[in-house]
Amino acid sequence: MTTRVLLVDDQPLIRTALRMVIEELPDLEVVGEAGTGDEAVRLAAGTRPDVTVMDIRMPGMDGIEATRRITAADDDARVLVLTTFDDDEYVYGALRAGASGFLVKDMGMDEILAAVRVVAAGDGLIAPGVTRRLIKEFADRPANPAPARPLTAITEREREVLTLVGSGLTNTEIAERLMISVATAKTYVTRLLAKLDARDRVHLVIIAYEAGLVGRA
Repeated sequence: MTTRVLLVDDQPLIRTALRMVIEELPDLEVVGEAGTGDEAVRLAAGTRPDVTVMDIRMPGMDGIEATRRITAADDDARVLVLTTFDDDEYVYGALRAGASGFLVKDMGMDEILAAVRVVAAGDGLIAPGVTRRLIKEFADRPANPAPARPLTAITEREREVLTLVGSGLTNTEIAERLMISVATAKTYVTRLLAKLDARDRVHLVIIAYEAGLVGRA
């Protein structure tokens, strides 16, 4: 099955570079390109891509608002933010707007393409190192933070797993930390997604942060 991708970035060179690589791959296909958030929203509605690769800083409507509108209009929409994190403190806002993950632009092309496939498959993706930086950036100065989600429905073990997910650990790393199998770790994450009504793994990171499980030390 071919994954249909919408590329959104105000820099034509970045869109061209991604398109040229994607066109060489049998499992990915570019269905459109946009240089602004407004164009992205219109194209997403018209083409219904499997994944929208979204920049944040663009003229007019930014990537956060575009992500919010795209995910609000389509529950199945998947947005992967690709941005320069060091210069952009709006990534957390993009995740809250419904993005399924984010990467920084200095990552390797293979990593970016792998992330597109992961997000298309319905999972969330957030690099562990970037997770820690994101939490550090916002833990001490949240602007009008949302009320923490009650965690009374989860068990103590599930709380441990949620804390580790929030710290950016993969299922394999969680399994090693808790001395359980990878399959069991995956089961715990699946239960957390259902119990907390979370969109994906990235949403669990946000919930863990808002509940004070990570980033408050």
